[in-house]
Amino acid sequence: MADTQQVQIPSGFRQNGQGHLIPESLIKPIDIERDRLVRHLVDRASELSGELADFKVVAFGDIKAFIEMSFEEYGAKVGGKKGNVSLLSFDGRYKIQLAVQESIALDERLQAARSLIDECVGEWTQGIRPEAVALINDAFRTDTKGEIRTARVLALRRLEITDERWQRAMKAIGEACQVVGSKSYIRIYERVGDTDQYQPISLDIAGV
Repeated sequence: MADTQQVQIPSGFRQNGQGHLIPESLIKPIDIERDRLVRHLVDRASELSGELADFKVVAFGDIKAFIEMSFEEYGAKVGGKKGNVSLLSFDGRYKIQLAVQESIALDERLQAARSLIDECVGEWTQGIRPEAVALINDAFRTDTKGEIRTARVLALRRLEITDERWQRAMKAIGEACQVVGSKSYIRIYERVGDTDQYQPISLDIAGV
């Protein structure tokens, strides 16, 4: 088990990246100033991260409370598919979206679907659009981690193919889908002038 005790650094020394104690008198002023800048910005970033985490908890709680209040008043469920909700300010200038994103995995029934699809493609020599062939061929290619890209497999269900084997394959794909987790997100928008377009109020440091 690793030693998690804080190392006591004597006065007048600093610990370097290799764990060695270095007298401050031997450290270049530019190195001390760099250290001061990094620690100052990290401390502020930690504060902001904590504030953002607090905001997330409060925002989810407030939205949930509002939905429950609306349900109690009108006896109707508020929210769209998978619990997604959009809330607008009275003047329509601001919009808050609560979005639920599910993580989907495909179980062993995908192999049955693939076998049926291979049968179909192996026999079809004409009468199928080239873009459909490209979509089929691309669906089962793995990503850089060697994993099937679920979205591309699910996209096959949009193809209008009446072959009975194809229909069975699409049914197998649908039944192979397993929700393995979900995450909820809050997105906040402000209307652009008097248009019907909204731009996000970014909570991501890269998007500010």
